[in-house]
Amino acid sequence: MNSQNKNNKVLENNTGNQLFPVFLKLNQLKVLLVGAGNIGLEKLEAVLTNSPDTQINIVAESFLPKLLQLTGNYPRVKLHSKRFEAADLEGHDLVIIATGDNILNAEIRSLARQRHLLINVADKPDLCDFYLGSIVKKGDLKIGISTNGKSPTVAKRLKEIFQTNLPDELDLTLQQMNKLRNTLGGDFAHKVKELNKATASLVNHSNEKPLFRKISWKLLAAVFAGISLIVIMVKYY
Repeated sequence: MNSQNKNNKVLENNTGNQLFPVFLKLNQLKVLLVGAGNIGLEKLEAVLTNSPDTQINIVAESFLPKLLQLTGNYPRVKLHSKRFEAADLEGHDLVIIATGDNILNAEIRSLARQRHLLINVADKPDLCDFYLGSIVKKGDLKIGISTNGKSPTVAKRLKEIFQTNLPDELDLTLQQMNKLRNTLGGDFAHKVKELNKATASLVNHSNEKPLFRKISWKLLAAVFAGISLIVIMVKYY
């Protein structure tokens, strides 16, 4: 690769969405949620849907009835009916701030920053260390979708498209590949080589249209249809 191509590659990497995607083992961390209204409920649902064994402390002066109903099914979620205090931050790994009070949200963020905690402030992308993105889930397969905080609505629509069009058979493929991997001997390089051979048939260019090719064409059509719908909604509504 010549120097010009390298420079172009660096330029591409320095533009657009610069978030680094990670998947947290929240069941091994401790989460504080401040606020238990509609926004707090939305954040809580996002966490519990993807990681139901997460240990969560919720601090709020009042609790939405729907949130109370939801938490009744999760013993690791604890409710604290009180005003927020700085001491509430102690012992937590990350904080989700959803009070609906911008002044209080900023105060909590400042206190959490002093303690080097990871922070999500509802509806304030510039104040967040991380986002709760839209997640597509098919068994053990998870796909995270991010618009860099620009449009959660677009992320939500894309999630619906992928969730509908990705076949459930993908999870079966994952389970079969895991079993195959566990039977392989040799070093890491050998295992990678054998797994590459095993999955090559899924993306070959024959007329049989293997699973991944079927998925790609179906998703491509669905994504274009979804984007067209989003454009129409933005233009006319």
